[in-house]
Amino acid sequence: METHELSAHRAYPPLEVSAVSARIVSRDGNWLRLRWRIEGSGKLVVPSFAGKGRGDELWRTTCFELFVKPDGGNAYCEFNLSPSERWAAYDFSSAREGMEDRPSPREPKCTMRQGSSFAIFDAAIPAGALPAGDCSAGMTCVLEEVGGIKSFWALDHSRAEPDFHDPACFTARLVAPTPA
Repeated sequence: METHELSAHRAYPPLEVSAVSARIVSRDGNWLRLRWRIEGSGKLVVPSFAGKGRGDELWRTTCFELFVKPDGGNAYCEFNLSPSERWAAYDFSSAREGMEDRPSPREPKCTMRQGSSFAIFDAAIPAGALPAGDCSAGMTCVLEEVGGIKSFWALDHSRAEPDFHDPACFTARLVAPTPA
């Protein structure tokens, strides 16, 4: 699968984070596996373990996000995944409109590993929580560093303020799993 280099929004530069990459590791009939790699993570604020479960406003600190828009429509879904193991999933009828909780047959899995100069965040989203067909996708993250410094990372930024819901951010492809 392809690795995507994310860019920080110019209005919110990071403190020490120097690069973020994101990739779709695999997709099968059970799970979609994703990985984000953060370079220069020495001052990264990582939310404390909170246990699995839904949570709101996870983006207020370090959080990883996936936006998935089925081909041929305006509706899309958003997944927020926290190193705390909290998560959220929402459906939107169009850009920032009609937000509702998106059901999931089981909870996503979230794992954060930190090295001396980089961090890896792995996530697995249950296949049953995802649209079935081919989709455009946006892989993003909010990174908080010490001192409350937040940077906003996406595949593309076309607006003066960060907006992960902007269709310009949905430049990755998520292909439907092939039947076994």
